Amino acid sequence: MQKELSDIELIKQVLAGHQSAYADLVKRHQRYVFTLAIRFVKNRENAEEVAQDCFVKAYKALGSFQQQSKFSTWLYTIVYTTSMTFLRKKKLNTYSIDDDAVFMEVKNQTEFKTDQTEQKSQTFYINLAISKLLPDDAAIMTLFYQGEQSLEEIAAVMEMETNTVKVKLHRARHRLKEKLESLLKEEVRELL
Repeated sequence: MQKELSDIELIKQVLAGHQSAYADLVKRHQRYVFTLAIRFVKNRENAEEVAQDCFVKAYKALGSFQQQSKFSTWLYTIVYTTSMTFLRKKKLNTYSIDDDAVFMEVKNQTEFKTDQTEQKSQTFYINLAISKLLPDDAAIMTLFYQGEQSLEEIAAVMEMETNTVKVKLHRARHRLKEKLESLLKEEVRELL
């Protein structure tokens, strides 16, 4: 039984000329990179493009990773800045988070093909509610709960003070609760 190599060990292998070790890093982090990217760009196709760009950028800059934070924190910083650059280039329109028509448009744009059973799951509603949050709120929630990043690591990724992240996380939780309550009320109405 072979022991799974740590991120640092894989990075050392890549830097020593074993580029195939980078594929292991990609496999290990691709889900979170994509999840974070889609929280920002709100579209599956664009998120795939952003995620791919992030892994290319990370590969090219791997030699500059100084191990002062976890590799995932460093990688998510790349995702955050790449997503923000993508949004600036696309000059996407921003809308109020209270506009129901915008939510329906975002929901339709994601084009997730899920069956009825999955649509009823908690994960579906949580992800739908997160998609209705502001990009920073969605990123903080994703990094904290799915990426299991500490407040300090999120602060480094998003270039904010730790206390600011703590306050934003608290507010994002409250907004998420409101969105979930709204979604679940709609679900109950549909069932009745």
